[in-house]
Amino acid sequence: MPPTSDACWSMRNGPGQAAHRQLDGRELPLDPLSSNSRRRRRRRGVIAEVVPTGVRTREAFDDGPEAAVTLFATERAVVEGVHDERRKEFTTVRGCARAALAGLGVDSAPLVPGPLGAPGWSAGVVGSMAHCRSYRAAAVALTEDFAALGIDAEPRKPLPRFMAERIVTDVEAGWLRQDSRPAAGLPLDRLLFCAKEASYKAFSPWTGARFGFRDFTVRLRPDGTFLTAPPTSGTPMSPSGPVVFTGRWSARSGLLLSVVALSASHVSHDLLNDLALKAAKKRDNEKQPTRRPA
Repeated sequence: MPPTSDACWSMRNGPGQAAHRQLDGRELPLDPLSSNSRRRRRRRGVIAEVVPTGVRTREAFDDGPEAAVTLFATERAVVEGVHDERRKEFTTVRGCARAALAGLGVDSAPLVPGPLGAPGWSAGVVGSMAHCRSYRAAAVALTEDFAALGIDAEPRKPLPRFMAERIVTDVEAGWLRQDSRPAAGLPLDRLLFCAKEASYKAFSPWTGARFGFRDFTVRLRPDGTFLTAPPTSGTPMSPSGPVVFTGRWSARSGLLLSVVALSASHVSHDLLNDLALKAAKKRDNEKQPTRRPA
């Protein structure tokens, strides 16, 4: 195995408590049966169960009170003329972000998407936002605690075949067959996509460039974690490959959730800058035209 950075956090459950995250689904608490159980979980927060200590979160299961926040002028300009559903989604997730930032003692500021689609966060803050049908969430942390942060949420539904073929590599498909017993309805292709989304959001501020889903290599593990390798040269997950980071996944309330939180005490800015340079080199090399033989 290549060098591994436990960039998120150690599993907080003891050895005897890990079975509830097994991919076979026998003890995975998917979709609580009672409405009371669902309400209790929503009060705690499903994303809060996945992130490490030090990360503040806020979520919404509809465009309710959080949607009442007033957008900054630069934010309003982003959604000017878009359809109503998209505008509400955009507003609600920013309401979630403002509430999460308040938990850090950080004042609200415009969260305008940059060239890579990620919002620009205030100095001293890392953050990530996620939204899918009937769910919006934001997670934030101080840069003194975390070097990078990415979250994603997806519906617990299989990917369309054409999307799965574009996202899941042959190597990853082999790992899914090798590592996973029958998943009791857990769509592993969508879960892999979810983990890649969180990885992209965590690393894109450092790479400063767009990469495809096949540029990130992810290996899901049955204990609720996954290994993720950013787009650098070398064969990911091999002894000579790049550093591999650890993320975490969960399945809750009909959702698939993932997080990559790179601890500042374990992951230096120099390491991430080095990875960014290697990613840029990989991208430039792949853009080079193929020369005809002389």
